[in-house]
Amino acid sequence: NILSPLGSDKTGKAKGDTRLGLDLRWDRIILRPSNWTRVRSVWRFRHDSRLRCLSLHPCCQYFIRGDSRKNGVLPMGPVGCLPPSPAPARTAAEYEADGMSEAYKKAGVDIDAGERLVDAIGPLAKATARPGADAALGGFGGLFDLKAAGFKDPILVSGTDGVGTKLKIAFETGLHDTIGVDLVAMCVNDVLAQGAEPLFFLDYFATGKLDEDTAARVVAGIARGCAEAGCALIGGETAEMPGMYGPGEYDLAGFCVGAAERDRLLPRKVAAGDVMIGLASSGAHSNGYSLIRKIAADVGAKYAAPAPFDSSKSLGEALIAATRIYVKPILGLIDDEWVKAFAHITGGGLTDNTPRVLTDDLAPRYDDAALTLPPLFQWLKEAGGLSDAEMRRTFNCGI
Repeated sequence: NILSPLGSDKTGKAKGDTRLGLDLRWDRIILRPSNWTRVRSVWRFRHDSRLRCLSLHPCCQYFIRGDSRKNGVLPMGPVGCLPPSPAPARTAAEYEADGMSEAYKKAGVDIDAGERLVDAIGPLAKATARPGADAALGGFGGLFDLKAAGFKDPILVSGTDGVGTKLKIAFETGLHDTIGVDLVAMCVNDVLAQGAEPLFFLDYFATGKLDEDTAARVVAGIARGCAEAGCALIGGETAEMPGMYGPGEYDLAGFCVGAAERDRLLPRKVAAGDVMIGLASSGAHSNGYSLIRKIAADVGAKYAAPAPFDSSKSLGEALIAATRIYVKPILGLIDDEWVKAFAHITGGGLTDNTPRVLTDDLAPRYDDAALTLPPLFQWLKEAGGLSDAEMRRTFNCGI
């Protein structure tokens, strides 16, 4: 069946239920050429305020003319309309559940599991509501009101990132609860470096077969990260794609938008003699994990065994530690005139990221005595036989 947005009566005047801003009247019905019975039910969408959705109601039944089967079109005309059926109203979900999703499920996509996941994570997203966004899921797009957030002359700042092969450690250890925090951190810290306040976040979760418990744990971490960063989780996408990923595997992508008043954007001009101050990291964050995993494999280190540099936790627990979110300590500094720039130390380490906030005539000079490596990075350096230059271009080295 095809639902046309416009229907009309004999005078050509549009009519139908327009309470949702759309005319949802059936305009015509497309039939498949086959041996149909002579009577067919026609359903009409109606807004159900109690269920807050569109429901399908039996409108009437039509006798099908023989010539209609040939061209497949049944005009909206006097074709023998019977009185409306007394059958109970059905929601659109119930109507489609009669078998349409069963074939898709056999192909490897479970629509019902996806809907249950949305129901489970809805309260988590709602808990991230902030001025400008109610963080309600379910619409086709997420909304944010800059005026309600208190901005006067804002510039939007956007960022996107993933978690990289740190996910492989989550797969092997079953530790999925903080990987969502990583996703948020990688995005909001980038936006923050431009002097912007993170406002809202969207995520993309892709997997071969949806594991509802794992996905819920990941999204719970995303919601926790959003709450810590003060941004609303206003939407996302869960993609179940059979054959694209191995059993138990998934991939993540995050998208953050922030805003700053036009005159508060960073970086400001950095000058020779300005001082660099390092803020401590919580670990390797979400960069360099391809090398970390290779070093662990080369020396035979097991994720379930005690960490060689910290016997109080397993190696897996030490490596999966969540990326630090710097929003709260940094937002209060942005308005201070003496802060000129922030560099987020991600892929490329100290070597490649610090120069991004400097002009071409400047270069960073580090105090090596102050850059002592935390135990994790000291172990990586020794176990991997890495030079200082390799360490600084791969890892954050504790900053």
